[in-house]
Amino acid sequence: MTTRRTTPATILDLPPAEAASRLAGWCQERNLPAFRARQLLPYLWSRPLPAWGDATDLPRSLRDQLQADWPLPRLDLAQEQISSDGTRKFLWRLADGEAIESVLIPSGERRTLCISSQAGCALGCIFCATGRMGFRRNLSPFEIAGQAREVILRTPDLRPTNIVFMGMGEPLLNWPGVDVALTILNAPEGLGIGARHITVSTVGIVPGMQALAARPEQFRLAISLHAADPERRLALMPIEKKYHLAEVLQAARAFTKRITFEYVLIGGRNDTDRDADQLARLARRMSALVNLLPLHPGGAPGLTPTAPARIRAFADRLLTQGVEAVVRRSRGLDISAACGQLRVESEARPARSRKPADATP
Repeated sequence: MTTRRTTPATILDLPPAEAASRLAGWCQERNLPAFRARQLLPYLWSRPLPAWGDATDLPRSLRDQLQADWPLPRLDLAQEQISSDGTRKFLWRLADGEAIESVLIPSGERRTLCISSQAGCALGCIFCATGRMGFRRNLSPFEIAGQAREVILRTPDLRPTNIVFMGMGEPLLNWPGVDVALTILNAPEGLGIGARHITVSTVGIVPGMQALAARPEQFRLAISLHAADPERRLALMPIEKKYHLAEVLQAARAFTKRITFEYVLIGGRNDTDRDADQLARLARRMSALVNLLPLHPGGAPGLTPTAPARIRAFADRLLTQGVEAVVRRSRGLDISAACGQLRVESEARPARSRKPADATP
C-alpha cells in the first residue's frame, strides 16, 4: 500500500543557494535591509533553530512574519534507543504519519549518521527488515537531510561528521529528493559536511549511479553486493533481475574515487571459500574496498549470521589475495538497530509510549 504524501512544501526542501535567493526576495518585498537575508539563512541548516520564534536577535514582528510565510517543520521523535556501545537509533514520525529511522554511530571523533531516503523499500532483499514492510513513499529533501538537522537540534554535541545513505529505502530510486539533500548536506551554507564524508549506498540502480557520478562533488559510492556471483546474488537480492551485476559494475567505473563493496555475511548463503575467492577477483578488478558486515539477527528472521571464526577466515582469505577487507563490528546489538527493525517492531505492537533504553554510551 502506498501512502499519499501530504507533507507541505517548505523552504527546507530547497538547496541553500535557492533558499538564500527566496529569503532575499522576501526581505526585499518587505523593504527590509539586505543583511537580513544573510542573517536568516544560517538558521535553516548551518546553525539551525527549532522555530523562528527562537531567533531572539530578530524583532518579534519579523519572527512572526517568518513563521507565517516560511514555517520550519520538524521530524517528530517517536522513539529513541541508546545502546551500551553508544549507538543511537531514532524513529521519526513524519507529517503524514509515516515513520523512518536513523542510526547515529559514534567512533572516537567520528559521528556517522545513517539516514533513510524512503519510507519502506520495494526491493525485497531477504536480509533487510525494511523490505518486509514494502514501499510507502519517497522522502522529500527536508525529510532526508532533516534527520541530521534533528540530531543537531536535540544534541548539538552529537553533530554528525559523516553521513551514509544506508537507512530505510534505496536512495537512487529517489534521486530527485536525494540529489537536493546531498547539496543541503554538503554545501557550506547547509550542513557543511565534506563530500568525501558522505556515502551513498545502492543495490545498483544504474540510472541513479550515472546521475550521481555526473555531479562535480566527490561523494563516495558503496555498492550493496552481498554475492559476487549473479546467480547467488539474485537469490538474496531480486534487483539482480533488472540491473545485472556486470551492468552495475560498468556504471561504477565512472566514479573516480575508490568504491566500496558492502557484503553482509549470511551463514550458508554467501560465506564459503568459493564466495570469498569470487569476491576477491571482483574487488581486485574494481580496486574496491570490501566492508564485511555481520548479519544483524534482529533484521532477518530465518537467516543465520555467519559464525565469528568463519568471518575471520573469510576476511583473511580476501587479504591473502590482495584485497583490503574490513570486518565491521556489529553495533547496537542490544537495541533494534537493524535497518527497519524498530519501525517493524513498533507497528507489530499496540501504540504506547516507550522510554528509550537506559544505557550509558
